[in-house]
Amino acid sequence: MKLLKYLFYLLLIVLIGGAVYFGTQDGTYDISESKTINAPTAIVFDKVNDLTTWEEWGPWKKEDTTMTFSYGEVTKGEGANYSWDGEMDGSLKTTNITPNKEILQDLTLLTPGGERNPKVYWNFEEIDGATKVTWGMKGEHTFMDKVYYAFSGMDFDGDMKKMHVNGLMGIASAIEEDMKKYSIDVTGIAEHGGGYYMYVTTSSRAEDLGSKMGSMLGQIVNFMSQNNIQQAGMPFTIYHETDQNTGNFIFSSAIPVKERIITPSGSEVLCGYMEPTSAVKTVLTGNYENLPETYEKAQTYIAEKSLIMDPAKKMFEVYANDPGEFPNPADWITEVYIPVFKDLRSNHDIIMPQ
Repeated sequence: MKLLKYLFYLLLIVLIGGAVYFGTQDGTYDISESKTINAPTAIVFDKVNDLTTWEEWGPWKKEDTTMTFSYGEVTKGEGANYSWDGEMDGSLKTTNITPNKEILQDLTLLTPGGERNPKVYWNFEEIDGATKVTWGMKGEHTFMDKVYYAFSGMDFDGDMKKMHVNGLMGIASAIEEDMKKYSIDVTGIAEHGGGYYMYVTTSSRAEDLGSKMGSMLGQIVNFMSQNNIQQAGMPFTIYHETDQNTGNFIFSSAIPVKERIITPSGSEVLCGYMEPTSAVKTVLTGNYENLPETYEKAQTYIAEKSLIMDPAKKMFEVYANDPGEFPNPADWITEVYIPVFKDLRSNHDIIMPQ
């Protein structure tokens, strides 16, 4: 009997000692990982802020194929929430956002040891046109959690870091695919109303077109601002000549205006006029890098419909929305116009201007 008493006291001492040990261990944690994604901050923020995308880029379904997701009435911004059923049930709710800067969320996990309620945070930082995104989670382990992790060998910090790394990689991949999306629609023959425009003309190789257009449009905008000239439509580009051997273009970047503007002698910014034009209209929704394919499809349509291009008029493209307001290139809209002879378009639908 004395031996049993000693064993009992020994076990009690071990239990008390263990309780004291684990009870005094710091159970707080703050785990985060960061990744720089080559995309505008607004795109990265929107991908995280929209909880319906989490199923797309999240790593958890690879770990638990039984997971099913349910979404609340609000899925973006403050109050957005969703829940899931699986090997471990849980839910997540967005509690606060600072647009393009920060997202704070409450996470609920229903573990075998009871409910756990860590805090989730996201930080977004613009760096040279890219975005550094940080995904973190913080909370405090219960006494039983500390005991379990000590004896089970589970690496809580390591597992969470791995989840964050894989999740951030998933976000980057999803955004990359989003930004590549595009569509091309040959809408047929359209009537473009023409009109006056302010323009600057130069020559360029194909690979430098984009940067030169941006600089030239900025020059026109400054001129119009200084002279209180109102813009009357979206910017466009006129292609005057193309040298197939050298790959050089002579082109004008232009902004429509309501009336003829007389410019000072020696000014690089001039005023031109476009006659109303019948043209095959093709709409690209997506990155400008897809314009060569857009022109190819337009040319194919012209050949298939036995249309004849009007050599007296130049091809032009209208930038129907402002990339500054649409950070995702997949949302950019470009209208390509290739002038054709009006009297050779029988049996073709005509698209009237809006």
